[in-house]
Amino acid sequence: MSHVAFPIVFGIALLVFVGTIGGRIRLLATARPARRFDRLPERVQRTIVYAFGQKKFLTGEQPAGIAHALIFWGFVVLGLQVITQFGRALSVNFNIPGFGPNQLLGPPFFVARDLLELVVIVAVSYMLYRRLVVHTPRLFGLGRAEERYRGAPHWEGILILVFILFIMVGGLLADAGRLVWLDIHGNEREFAPLTALVADIIGGLGRSGGHTVSEIGWWLHNLTVLTFLNLLPLSKHFHIITAVPNVFFGELPPKQVARKPGALQTPPAGVARLEPPPTGLTGIASLADVSWKQVLDAFSCTECGRCTAKCPATASGSPLAPRQLVLDIRDRLYAHPAEQRGAVAGAAPLISEDVLWSCTTCMACVEACPVGIEHVPTIVDMRRSLVDQGRMEPLLQQTLENFAKQGNSYGKSSRMRARWTKGLDFTIPDARTEPVDYLWFVGDFASFDERVQTASQRVARILNETGISFGLLYDGERNAGNDVRRVGEEGLFEMLVEHNMAMLRDASFEAIFTTDPHSLNTLRNEYPAYGLDKPVYHYTELLAELVADGRIKLTTPLTGTRVTYHDPCYLARYNRITDAPRKLIAATGAELVEMPRHGTNTFCCGAGGGRIWMDDSKLEERPSEQRIREAQELGTIDYFVVSCPKDLAMYSDAAKTVGASFEVAELTALVERALGVAEPEVLAAPAGRER
Repeated sequence: MSHVAFPIVFGIALLVFVGTIGGRIRLLATARPARRFDRLPERVQRTIVYAFGQKKFLTGEQPAGIAHALIFWGFVVLGLQVITQFGRALSVNFNIPGFGPNQLLGPPFFVARDLLELVVIVAVSYMLYRRLVVHTPRLFGLGRAEERYRGAPHWEGILILVFILFIMVGGLLADAGRLVWLDIHGNEREFAPLTALVADIIGGLGRSGGHTVSEIGWWLHNLTVLTFLNLLPLSKHFHIITAVPNVFFGELPPKQVARKPGALQTPPAGVARLEPPPTGLTGIASLADVSWKQVLDAFSCTECGRCTAKCPATASGSPLAPRQLVLDIRDRLYAHPAEQRGAVAGAAPLISEDVLWSCTTCMACVEACPVGIEHVPTIVDMRRSLVDQGRMEPLLQQTLENFAKQGNSYGKSSRMRARWTKGLDFTIPDARTEPVDYLWFVGDFASFDERVQTASQRVARILNETGISFGLLYDGERNAGNDVRRVGEEGLFEMLVEHNMAMLRDASFEAIFTTDPHSLNTLRNEYPAYGLDKPVYHYTELLAELVADGRIKLTTPLTGTRVTYHDPCYLARYNRITDAPRKLIAATGAELVEMPRHGTNTFCCGAGGGRIWMDDSKLEERPSEQRIREAQELGTIDYFVVSCPKDLAMYSDAAKTVGASFEVAELTALVERALGVAEPEVLAAPAGRER
């Protein structure tokens, strides 16, 4: 009866699926545009690596990541098996051309099918074990912010895993029973050892029994596939359909200004560029402002919790949980589609303000997400709307006014920006009046914060003693605008860019370097869109190359000194600069002891995205304090080494609060000590966190 009943069942299931998918497509079609059709070859390459290659699963939490990758690859190949089983409703001997018995490609397919069915069965069994026995925490909610996951039933994930198991087992029984029923002894038996083993087990049932087993397996496989198909757009497993296109349409790293051949080459930057809002929009205030890529993000969430598990805001007890934020958007899309069309006036806020202002923009959530969801750009889009309405903390409002009036967060006169240079016994050239090789874009903290000025002076001394030609913009420099943009003040960001670009055009230099990763990020990745055509480096890249070339000779090794190094988010995660600081530490002779979270998996200090100008008194424990505790667990270390001005300020205070047994040191303190010309001026008396 399968050739009569199955086409009817298949037709009904297909109609239901098309109707449901049609509703999802309408949500995509109604959303505002997004610029995601550029650089197609790069998009294809990334899709191969991250979607089909499952790179983030293979480099993430194990063995769960490997199990997921195996299930995915099994599904891709076994799609041919699904087509074969469907086709056998028309003919018992149906095979995809080129893959049938005794055909050239037959044996490889049979071997792959058998192997993958076994692999997927084992992987799914392990995933069920994690849910039913181990109860992996991130699958059941992390932190008070995850309302959906507090005590929520998780039958859906279990049901889908059981369905996958049924699909595999059903297909195996259908094929094994078929071998017995048709008494096949050719290629299909010879090159399908698992299927042949099952066939041998049921062989005692005879050909009639084999036919019955085959029919049961065939219906189990096909009905489960059709049920599974219709559940996809109604559940989190919609990502099976949307994840690949979501990765394909993800934001690409900004194109870098060409470096000199062989000089200071760095890996491509991470996803760092933020799209300015389209003309007429000031961010996301409602569903009507959401782009189709953000809708696709919502569709693609696997609810795996990797983003929330990595989030420093969640870990600190703030209201933000990246997974919950994406699910809130998805729930709103499904429940109120009329709002997306602008047909609902006075709708409740899409995401609460305290959630949006909790984000440090560290990009840990985006880095962790295996399906390319862009949480941080969406949060910044929503912040733009809040800024436009003036809905922010008073201190943040005052800081933005300082930027607008004085070009720095401190509200100090630009004439004071280079006052730190007066402690030097030489004069740094003004790049606006004297040609230099390198322009040092110093940044606010390195210029104005007394705890960081000492580090700025060390950098200047090291470069001066090396004979490097470098200069400053002096009072011509303004804040680069990285954090201003991520607060959501796009207009102010563009004002800062316009001023700085005018100064840069008047200066004569070959390249820019900066000690501030935040400035590095926006200068390197966002200023080229405004006309900057010079390479931009972090000072650790420059110093590491000078050490490698022998122009800096570290003659006094720090033997016996044990240090750990904190990777700044905007250096490691946004710009993939992790080797240069470690090369410098190694060159000093100090022993580096890595924290568990390091490199692109670093943990945020809590200062980014404007958080340093917001109240954090309600947090259970600040991210910076959590990080200091992580370093303490390493045992005896002498220095907690940083390479970011904000980190020096944040961790100096955190170390004092926690009562750390080590000192917080800026990396050049070690370098200068290894030069044999200075004692390690490491930790100035903490002056209190900027407020």
